[in-house]
Amino acid sequence: MIYHITTKENWEIAIAKGFYEAPSLHTEGFIHNSTETQVGAVLERYYAGQTNLVKLYIDETKLTAELKYELAPSVNEMFPHIFGVINLDAILKAEML
Repeated sequence: MIYHITTKENWEIAIAKGFYEAPSLHTEGFIHNSTETQVGAVLERYYAGQTNLVKLYIDETKLTAELKYELAPSVNEMFPHIFGVINLDAILKAEML
């Protein structure tokens, strides 16, 4: 299981489109994700004080796009990156934070 943090608005757009894509897919070529142990620090670093956030629970075995673990030099950790849109059937749960 891997996780992705997004906004309620972006999640609603994904439901309407039939797939999820983050802005980073177009600017960096992939969608940022986290392991379970990384989610808390990601929330603190990038989403402090934000509301209407949604945590997506993603079954990586169901992804149709390529998944790679890559080093994030700023924190010296390997993070899961998805190189394409996320098919909705790979998202097992969307939890409001």
